[in-house]
Amino acid sequence: MTIQEVQVLAQSLSSLAIAGGLIFTAIQFRHYRRAQHFANFSKLVELQMHLREMRVSDPSLAEVYVHDVQHARTERDVREYFFNLMQLSVYEIVWFGRRHGQIPEDYFSSWERRMREIAAERSFRAMMGSPSMKIMHDDFQHYMQRVMAETTPRADSGVNPSAPRPATQVP
Repeated sequence: MTIQEVQVLAQSLSSLAIAGGLIFTAIQFRHYRRAQHFANFSKLVELQMHLREMRVSDPSLAEVYVHDVQHARTERDVREYFFNLMQLSVYEIVWFGRRHGQIPEDYFSSWERRMREIAAERSFRAMMGSPSMKIMHDDFQHYMQRVMAETTPRADSGVNPSAPRPATQVP
């Protein structure tokens, strides 16, 4: 092998190493961008959830947007509605994370099983069936409508949900 051939081989190897480094960097940027996209989405849903949390703590705040409380007859109804929206917000983050490769399938599956149990609850079904606006990703809303259609409602216990509940004693 001549010196000129060694130079060409060395240049080829260094060029391949540089190209490999650039490809690796591009892949890293793509993963970073995906993670940042998920973090931004999570933060927006978290902010929306905080507004819902305020309404759970102080149901009178729900009256700011009259459409939000048209279905609610009592403070308990308002609290249940927004509490269920908060649960839905957390699940939306899990759903979005799975969709974008940020959450493993087995973790999502455990969430989905539990959400199907929650979707059978009267208060959750009332929240989903309410015409009030629910801010969520359109694809997630379609997904949840499918979950609701596939989930059998729990039989109502006959208890009036607006009736005061007995106080529990703490030992």
